[in-house]
Amino acid sequence: MTTEQARIPRGGREKAMARKTQGFTRKKILTLLLVCALILLLLFTAKSVFVKDGAPDLNTIEGREAYLKGLGWDIDRDSESFRSVVVPQKLEGIMAQYNKIQLKQGFDLNKHLGESCRQYCYDVTNYPGGTGKVIVSLYLQNGEVIAGDVHSTAVNGFMHGLSRSEASASPSPALSPSPTGG
Repeated sequence: MTTEQARIPRGGREKAMARKTQGFTRKKILTLLLVCALILLLLFTAKSVFVKDGAPDLNTIEGREAYLKGLGWDIDRDSESFRSVVVPQKLEGIMAQYNKIQLKQGFDLNKHLGESCRQYCYDVTNYPGGTGKVIVSLYLQNGEVIAGDVHSTAVNGFMHGLSRSEASASPSPALSPSPTGG
């Protein structure tokens, strides 16, 4: 019998091992709980951490309004309309013309052919020149703008990109089918 065994009374060795194992397990459990709590905290705050450069959350009306305000547009929030839209498999005719507007502002619908997105439309309340009813449309996919325009509802209206500076220039006539198909 070793000196260590001599000091521990019979049956005490098992109790000592149980206490040692039990204490270790408690520490492990507490550490695991602490790690889980930190992970949950990170998951709940991840949305604010991963927002690009303080960009607004476009999944909310407040975010869309802030985005449009940043482009110089005031909107009537009560006029919001929403629908799901599928980008055509091929951009021809009017859609090819529309994509030219998008390309000028850094968007490209060719990257989204056949994909669905959400279209949000709002009445613009500060369009210069009082040209009648003007609407801004945003096309969103996964919380990001993939296209957008500002257009009038008049028969011989106009359409241009989202930037307010385009309103200062002479707006393009509304899109119409071209005889050559694009």
